[in-house]
Amino acid sequence: MERETGRKAQLSNIQAAKTISDIIRTCLGPRAMLKMLLDPMGGIVMTNDGNAILREVEVAHPAAKSMIELARTQDEEVGDGTTSVIILAGEVLATAYPFLERNIHPITIIGAFKRALDDALTLLHDVSIAVDVNNRDEMLKLIKSSIGTKMVSQWSDLMCGMAFDAVKCVSTEVNGKREVDIKRYARVEKVPGGEIEESRVLDGIMVNKDVTHPKMRRRIENPRVVLLDCNLEYKKGESQTNVEVTDESHWARLLEIEEQQVKEMCEYIIKVQPDLVFTEKGVSDLAQHYLMKANITAIRRVKKTDNNRIARATGATIVHRVEDLKPTDVGSDCGLFEIKKIGDEYFTFLVECKNPKACTILLRGPSKDVLNEIDRNLMDAMSVARNVIFEPRLCPGGGATEMGLSVRLGEKARGISGVEQWPYKAVAEALEVIPRTLIQNCGGNAIRGLTQLRAKHADAANFSWGIDGTSGKVVDMKEYGVWEPHAVKAQTIKTAIESACLLLRVDDIVSGVSKRQGGGGGAPPQMEDAPMEEGER
Repeated sequence: MERETGRKAQLSNIQAAKTISDIIRTCLGPRAMLKMLLDPMGGIVMTNDGNAILREVEVAHPAAKSMIELARTQDEEVGDGTTSVIILAGEVLATAYPFLERNIHPITIIGAFKRALDDALTLLHDVSIAVDVNNRDEMLKLIKSSIGTKMVSQWSDLMCGMAFDAVKCVSTEVNGKREVDIKRYARVEKVPGGEIEESRVLDGIMVNKDVTHPKMRRRIENPRVVLLDCNLEYKKGESQTNVEVTDESHWARLLEIEEQQVKEMCEYIIKVQPDLVFTEKGVSDLAQHYLMKANITAIRRVKKTDNNRIARATGATIVHRVEDLKPTDVGSDCGLFEIKKIGDEYFTFLVECKNPKACTILLRGPSKDVLNEIDRNLMDAMSVARNVIFEPRLCPGGGATEMGLSVRLGEKARGISGVEQWPYKAVAEALEVIPRTLIQNCGGNAIRGLTQLRAKHADAANFSWGIDGTSGKVVDMKEYGVWEPHAVKAQTIKTAIESACLLLRVDDIVSGVSKRQGGGGGAPPQMEDAPMEEGER
C-alpha cells in the first residue's frame, strides 16, 4: 500500500494541479494554441477548448483528476470559461505553497481564501454592468467575445447570429421562471459538404429520415401533424395465444383478423385527419398501405428526443395509444413539411413554424473535423447567450475583471490583521494570472503589461481596462467591446477557489490498490486498505 502523508501529500497535490493548469495555459485568449489529442481509437482531435482537451487526457494522480472535473463542472454549469477555471485554480493552489512551507495551518489558509472569495463576489457585482437582453446588436457583440478565441472567429457574425437566434427560440417562461434548455431543444445537425456560410438556424426541426412508402407525399404545406409513441403494426399475443392451424381456411381467418386489427389502428388516426404521422416505433407494410390510401405521410422510428422537439415546434402532443387520439393533439403550427436530399442522405424538414419552442441548427462544412470544432464553439456561444438571458449583467473581458478584483482585494488585505492577511493577499495575486497568461500567449512583455494594467486599475473608474489578446497591449474593454457574462465570471472564481480549498484540506493520500498483481487478465485487484474515513483514524 502506498501512502503519502501530511506536507508531502499537500505539496504533491499542488504540483499535480499546477501541471494540469500548465497544459491548459496556452489555450487562453485569441492567440491560443491548439492541442492535438490522440484518442484510444487512434483518431485525432485538434482543439483549444479546455474542456475538450481535459476530457481526453489520461491522468493517474487523484488531485489532477479533481482538477479535470473542474472543467467539466464549469462546462455543465455555464458552458464557458473552462480554460480560465483550471488556470485560476492551479494558480491559487500554487500561491498556497509557500504558506504550507512556513507551517501555516491549511485551515487558516482556507479561511482566508473563503473570505477572499466572498469579497471577490461582492466586488464582481460592482464592476459589472447591466445589459438589455432584447437589443440584438449588444447581444451579438457579447457573444462574439466568446467565439473570438476559437477557430470559427472568421465567421463570427454568422455563428453569433445563429447562437442568439437558437437561444432566443428555445427560451420560454415557465411559472414566471425563465427556462432555456439548449441541450434538449436546440439540436445541432452536422452535414459534411457545402460551405460554412450555408449553415443556418431553421425555424423548425430537421430529422435525418425519409418517408416509409415511396408514393407518400414529400411536400405538404401547413401539414396537420400527429406524433405517436407506439407501434402501428399487428400486436402479437404473448405466450397465452395457442393457435392450431389445421386447414387453409383457419390461416386465412388468422390473416384477416391481423388485417382487421391494423385497419382499426389506422382508422383511429385517419379520424383526426392528419397529413403527417411520426412514430417512434415501427409501421407495418399494411399500415403504410392504409395511411397512403388516406393520403397521409408516415415517418417511423423517430428518436424520442427528436419527437419531443417536433412536439415543441409544431404544437402537437405525443400520444402513447392510437385509441387516445383527440383532434386537440394534432399540431398545426408548422408551415411546410418537405423532404430534401442533402449530399447522399434524405432529411425531413418541418419549417416555417409560427412560434417554435425548439429548433435545429444546420451546420455545413468541408469535413467532419471542422464540423465538430464548429459544433463545440457554437455550444460555447449558445451558453453565453443563455447565461446573459438568465442574468443580464456583464463584466469586462480581457483579464480586466480579474485585474480589477486583484487590485481591490490587495487593498482590502491591508485591513486584515494576523496571519490571514497573507493568504488573502495571495488570492489577489493569483487572479493576475489571467491577464498575465493573455499577454504571454500573444508574445507580449508580461512584466511591462501587468505593471501598466495595475497602474490603470489603481483608479477605480478604470475598471474596464484589460489586455487586447491579439497584440498584448493594454486597452479599454468598453471601446474594444469584449464583455463576458457575470454568471461565467462568478462561477469561474467560485469553482477555482472552492476546489483549491478542497485540495488543501487533503493531508493523506492512501492508495487502496495492491501493486502485487501480475499483468494479463488475472484476478481482479485485491483491495488491501481502503482509504480510511476521517472518524476511523
